[in-house]
Amino acid sequence: MSNDNSIKPWGGRFSEATDAFVERFTASVNFDQRLYHHDINGSIAHATMLAKVGVLTEAEREQIIEGLEAIRAEIVAGKFQWSVQLEDVHMNIESALTARIGITGKKLHTGRSRNDQVATDIRLYLRDEIDAVAKELTRLQQGLVELARTNASTIMPGFTHLQTAQPVTFGHHLLAWNEMLERDYQRLMDCRKRANQSPLGAAALAGTTYPIDRAYTAQLLGFEAPTENSLDSVSDRDFAIEFCAFASLLMTHLSRASEELVLWTSAQFNFINLPDRFCTGSSIMPQKKNPDVPELVRGKTGRVNGHLIALLTLMKSQPLAYNKDNQEDKEPLFDAIDTVKDCLRAFADMIPAIQPSKDVMYEAAKRGFSTATDLADYLVRKGVAFRDAHEIVGKSVAYGIDSGKDLSEMSLEELRQFSNTIEQDVFNVLTLEGSVAARNHIGGTAPAQVTAASERAAQKLSRR
Repeated sequence: MSNDNSIKPWGGRFSEATDAFVERFTASVNFDQRLYHHDINGSIAHATMLAKVGVLTEAEREQIIEGLEAIRAEIVAGKFQWSVQLEDVHMNIESALTARIGITGKKLHTGRSRNDQVATDIRLYLRDEIDAVAKELTRLQQGLVELARTNASTIMPGFTHLQTAQPVTFGHHLLAWNEMLERDYQRLMDCRKRANQSPLGAAALAGTTYPIDRAYTAQLLGFEAPTENSLDSVSDRDFAIEFCAFASLLMTHLSRASEELVLWTSAQFNFINLPDRFCTGSSIMPQKKNPDVPELVRGKTGRVNGHLIALLTLMKSQPLAYNKDNQEDKEPLFDAIDTVKDCLRAFADMIPAIQPSKDVMYEAAKRGFSTATDLADYLVRKGVAFRDAHEIVGKSVAYGIDSGKDLSEMSLEELRQFSNTIEQDVFNVLTLEGSVAARNHIGGTAPAQVTAASERAAQKLSRR
């Protein structure tokens, strides 16, 4: 058996001590102590409100705040002693406060419950972490956009089915990644808005009989407004699920980019070089340079997806209002936050350091008849029906395969054996430069459009 329940704020009703295993099994302090800063801020706001409405005196409020700030300093200095017997971050801090300032510390919990307290703490914590994630995401996008701008004319093959399709520019490809991340940023901001509601004052589930001012505590803590329903306030974890849904999509996008980076650094592609500081070697093969950063980001995607499923499963069968199940919300959320922040930092550091192998990309774009669609479009503009043009180009490609020539390398006479409609001006569209330049519209891969798109993206990022 564990020690006496008398040290627990709820121990009065119990006639025997908590089983030692149960005490350890039900405790959350080992992982929720990271909420200490927000727990203290919430308590300071609560005490300030209680003094405003006359439940506490000004002297009691000041004593509580001084005590809480002293405890915060101890935690920051690494001198605070956390106790599993006190279960969680909230009871550890409250117990320390009472030990420090006496009976006044016991008055702090008037008009609130651990249920609304933890819901408030998690929202405050998540709001700060969302801001940190948003900052790193913006830094990554800025690096992408700048790399795209400097490679607006760098030609590479575009792929479908991982087969050479049409020539694009490296800058255009990078801006495709940025579009994914821009949607992620907007989702993150939506999540922040819904998380930024204050449950403080909902108490255990039904509110409180004390004359509290929930709008005031919401204002003190920087929340947009108090939550509307006390039952929902203490049991809602949508904001955590929504963050993990954002995180899963973000990681999916980073994983797609990682997959391409891994391919591009291989000897078979050799499209880019990653600096040595983002790679590792092999313990047995001295020639190896492994792209471990993108590989690990790709692998961590499954980890974050798992956290989303864990939270969805956690909430799917819970009756109103709060249940102990909700203790399981923190570790998946915390790990998702940590993983996303680390992956964004790695990418934001790595992307600007990418060195494109421009000549290799250009030569690769010449293989695979990437301008075949341009030849078909040329014939259509000359009056040939598209299906007939498709057949003509197909025969031209077959000839190129047999002769070992790209379309741009064939003579006019060779091309005209498939259609007399082809004239000397065909070579304006068969070159890689002509092909990308021809797609000169918003969203197209023409260098002028890529430059303009980079500038628009950079301006949008600068307004955050």
